[in-house]
Amino acid sequence: MQYYSYENFKNDTTTLIEQVQVFKPEAIVGIARGGLTLAHCMAEGLEIRDVQTIRTELYDGTTKREKISVFGNCSFKENIKVLVVDDIADSGETLKAVMCALAKSHPSVVFESCTLFYKKSSCYEPHFWIHEAKDWIDFFWERDYT
Repeated sequence: MQYYSYENFKNDTTTLIEQVQVFKPEAIVGIARGGLTLAHCMAEGLEIRDVQTIRTELYDGTTKREKISVFGNCSFKENIKVLVVDDIADSGETLKAVMCALAKSHPSVVFESCTLFYKKSSCYEPHFWIHEAKDWIDFFWERDYT
């Protein structure tokens, strides 16, 4: 298990903000819960006020469920660019399910995704990511506030 501190998060978020600027997103969707902290910080750094959320359930603690559940709806103007944000693409099932659901319900919107961590075994590779994950990541918001 690898502990991921606030200091690492702050530095990596700055780097990720620089990377995604080429996409020029106009809105952000944070995937609850893991992507919410990053989505908020990305929105501040990119000066984006349109921040929305989708909630998923795939893990109970460190135990993976058999099927992902996606909850919530987003509302966008037509023909805009939206950045979908999560903390990690582990199995990739969460991002894949969310990206498919968003594309299906908003066919005129361009969606790209970003994460702090990406596992090479993931079924979905984010458009932007910072680190390859080789172990379970223990994010500061999971450890420091419990």
